[in-house]
Amino acid sequence: MANQIMSPRLVMRGIAKRFGATVALAGVDLEVASGEVLALVGENGAGKSTLMKVLAGVVQPDAGTMALDGRPFAPATPLEARRAGVAMIYQELSLAPHLTVEENLALGTEPHRWGWLDRRRLRALAEAALRPFEHPELRPDRRVRDLPPAAQQLVEIARALASGCRVLVLDEPTSSLTARDTDRLFALLGQLRARGLALVYISHFLEEVQRVADRIVVLRDGRIVGGGPAAELTPAQIVRLMVGRAVTDLYPRTPRIPGEVVLEIRDLAGPRRPEHATLSLRRGEVLGVAGLVGAGRTELLRCIFGLDPVRRGTVKVGAFVGPASPAVRWRQGVGFLSEDRKTEGLALVLSVADNLTLSRLEGLGPGPLVFPGRQATAAQPWIDRLGIRCRSPRQRVEHLSGGNQQKVALARLLHHDVDVLLLDEPTRGIDVGAKAVIYRLIDELASGADGRSPRAILMVSSYLPELLGVCDQVAVMCRGRLGPPRPVSEWDEHTLMLEATGQAAT
Repeated sequence: MANQIMSPRLVMRGIAKRFGATVALAGVDLEVASGEVLALVGENGAGKSTLMKVLAGVVQPDAGTMALDGRPFAPATPLEARRAGVAMIYQELSLAPHLTVEENLALGTEPHRWGWLDRRRLRALAEAALRPFEHPELRPDRRVRDLPPAAQQLVEIARALASGCRVLVLDEPTSSLTARDTDRLFALLGQLRARGLALVYISHFLEEVQRVADRIVVLRDGRIVGGGPAAELTPAQIVRLMVGRAVTDLYPRTPRIPGEVVLEIRDLAGPRRPEHATLSLRRGEVLGVAGLVGAGRTELLRCIFGLDPVRRGTVKVGAFVGPASPAVRWRQGVGFLSEDRKTEGLALVLSVADNLTLSRLEGLGPGPLVFPGRQATAAQPWIDRLGIRCRSPRQRVEHLSGGNQQKVALARLLHHDVDVLLLDEPTRGIDVGAKAVIYRLIDELASGADGRSPRAILMVSSYLPELLGVCDQVAVMCRGRLGPPRPVSEWDEHTLMLEATGQAAT
């Protein structure tokens, strides 16, 4: 983006916050100018979310001051911050899905006359707020639950702008968007920037950060450790600042020798998707599945694991043929990592040890009993191996960062000692340091470098550099149909996207 940065709009000085013994923020100074896109990056747990929650009035700081357009700013609530001109768009959108677009836009500030909702004025305000977005699905009378993720996100942004927003914070805004919707979002951010808004952009996708931001600030352990103009920083420099060390080989590749076929599917079809899928997965192999959101990649893994019914075709695991329940798949040595760790992959109110051992409790106590001490002892080696940052095995998973939650979900598969791993978006929403740990783990499992026989891994990912860096073969799913796997050397990002959008030459 062209550099047309104006005067500072937001100033934060000496912001500190502690949660018990944990120092979340240790005196952070931050400025954002009018007409500037500031990218805030760092590992999970670095303090990004806490800093922005202080700005948005969700969390009260222990020390420090803020100023907005030169005036003291100390919101006691999110509503107070929004009324002052600061809005935050969270990764998990805060919309009322049962209400219409226009009702969501005016939520809390509904126009009324003589105590009754003024529907005519509500419609006029909604149409004015939606006009700049030019999105065909953004109609004032549509229920939010019927909108795709990209349109829902635009409703959030429109609501912020309608309230007179001057500072807009976006937290992982592209995590559920297609490439086309991401381009539309970036074009919109360019328009908002030209209007003089101060934008704070939080993302783990460094290529997006460098594309959209004017300036980058890196947080680590609650402190700003560096940054500078986005055009002057390389991804390697950003990663070094984030993790405190150089990550020289993000995608390690130990020699892998494919063995016998351990998973085979033929003409597989689910209730709606996939429509057709055929592949063979060998021990000692990482096979990636690329495709656009909604193509049927997640449904493919769910059918294999038994979470969705099989409408047609066969699934063969070792010598076992036919559909089976998830419990049977576990016994057959198949483990599944859900893309939605918070609602499907983990029991957030339970401990790290509970989540890690949940699928395999044998030997942790007599009969049906589970001794907490044995459970903690069983969990500790996996905590150490994956570098899960927790106070103890008894800490509740909901209190861990996203990257550490993902490691717990993966550790369950290792504790269960599965031979076939079905990984759905294994690094979504986690930082570069946690990604490096997971990539190394995948390589160890596939190559047998951990001292066991090599595992077989079927991996779905929307992040194309990840598929090209980690996998041995990649197959592309387009509109519910899975293409034939090809060696990763035959693909690049361009050809993968052409195949995923159905534009590849036939």
